[in-house]
Amino acid sequence: MNRFYLDGHRNIHGWYRKKEVIEEKEVESMKFVTANDQLGSFVGLVSNDDNMVLPLGRTDLKRNGENQIPDTLLGCISQGNAFLDKAKSLAEWADLQSDENQYYLPIQSVELESPIPRPAKNIFCVGKNYAEHAIEMGSKDDIPEHIMVFTKAPTSVIGHNQTILPHHEVTSELDYEGELAVIIGKKGRRISKEEALDYVFGYTIVNDITARDLQAKHKQFFIGKSLDTSCPIGPWVVHSSVVKNPNQLNIQTAVNGEIRQNANTEQFIFPIEEIISILSKGMTLEAGDIIATGTPAGVGKGFNPPRYLKSGDEIKITVEKVGTLINKVGY
Repeated sequence: MNRFYLDGHRNIHGWYRKKEVIEEKEVESMKFVTANDQLGSFVGLVSNDDNMVLPLGRTDLKRNGENQIPDTLLGCISQGNAFLDKAKSLAEWADLQSDENQYYLPIQSVELESPIPRPAKNIFCVGKNYAEHAIEMGSKDDIPEHIMVFTKAPTSVIGHNQTILPHHEVTSELDYEGELAVIIGKKGRRISKEEALDYVFGYTIVNDITARDLQAKHKQFFIGKSLDTSCPIGPWVVHSSVVKNPNQLNIQTAVNGEIRQNANTEQFIFPIEEIISILSKGMTLEAGDIIATGTPAGVGKGFNPPRYLKSGDEIKITVEKVGTLINKVGY
């Protein structure tokens, strides 16, 4: 489980104990999931090695005789630092028990949902935020001067390892778009760029699945971006304390093992601070809001001829310091 060190130090999700002294160190891993097992849905904290998950509410019940953890990650995020403190305390307590395995579950034994299975509002999406992607979708004239924003319906959301429906009856041009996504942690309006990252709870991965033919037919993005299962999100949310600079992360998308997208978020036209500031100028952002920050060059439509998704295709999106989101297209 890799939660212990052999030199007498004990790793407690980023905290270390030696003799009678507890010294707080930098957090190694604060990854939160929404998961299901035979007992139902729960919010969990993933171990540093990504192999185990601690159901926070069940652990709270065993420790304190009552469960004060909200049923959803959205509810947890809304509690702010109080939730983080409680999660850290529960992880420390569970790791110090003589039989910690009674608290942790193998992550392979649970089904991971989207971290926020049903967002409270549409997912915000930034279009053409990498110059090379704007060019592959048109020309240099398509590089935006101002931020381009569209949304995806909450009903489009699925989780890690869940199946993307091919929707043969409405599209023959299903495409992938790997993206870093931001999870807002608290309510704000007129947020300055200097303060913007203080409003971020954490980061996850979005696959902005798009029906290109519907996008072209309807002359806007919403229908082509909002088909059921067209917004895989996950596998978890990594707390912002772990990601020091979200504008400098490697991002890579592979289809059936072939790397199609390979870039770094330092190539953003509009960095995350600017995205948050612009969105919040006259619109209130709230805890749990999801912002997909745009996709790099290498989407299926950008090839000649285009290379759209087919039934059975596996899409694997990896973002540095965040994780890997995997989904397959169904039949």
